[in-house]
Amino acid sequence: MSRIGKKPVAIAKGIEVSVDGSVIVAKKGKLEKQLETHGRVGIEVSENEVTFSRIGETKESSAYWGTYRSLFQNIIVGLDQGFTKSLEINGVGYRAAVKGKVLNLQLGFSHDIDYPIVEGLEITVEKNVVTIKGSDKQAVGQAAAEIRSFRPPEPYKGKGVKYSDEHIVRKAGKAAGK
Repeated sequence: MSRIGKKPVAIAKGIEVSVDGSVIVAKKGKLEKQLETHGRVGIEVSENEVTFSRIGETKESSAYWGTYRSLFQNIIVGLDQGFTKSLEINGVGYRAAVKGKVLNLQLGFSHDIDYPIVEGLEITVEKNVVTIKGSDKQAVGQAAAEIRSFRPPEPYKGKGVKYSDEHIVRKAGKAAGK
C-alpha cells in the first residue's frame, strides 16, 4: 500500500485545479501546468485538495498511484513557491555571467561555454554562485545537472562546479618518495 498515494494534495490559494478526462490542469495566473495520467489512477477534486486512488490491485497500479500523486504535488509546489537550485563555481579564473538569454561560463577551457537559458527558468549569478529558479522541478534540476556536467568538481583541489549543498570528498595528493 502506497504511503505517498494515500495523502491528499492540498491546493494552495490562487491555484485552480480541473480534471479533463485523464488530464489534471493546474492554473495560477498565466501559468498553466498539465499532468497526463493516461487513466492509470482515479482522481477526485474537492474544494481545497485533490485525492488519488488506485484503479486495480496490481503492483503497477500501486506504483502509479504514488508516482502521479508526487508529480502533482510538485506541480502545486512549483506554481505556489517555485523551485531553486544553487551551484558554486570554484577555481582560479572560473566565472559565470548572464548575457540576455544565455549563461556564459568560463571554466578553464580554451573557449567560453554558452548555455542557453530554457524558457520558464530564471538564472542569476552573484560572485561565484549560480542560482536557477523555476516552477518546473524537473527543468530546474536538469539545467543544474547540465551546468554542473561542464566541469564537475575534482577531488584533489575541489575545482569545478558543484551544488551548494554538495560535499566533495577530498583525496591526498602524491606521497613523497623515500
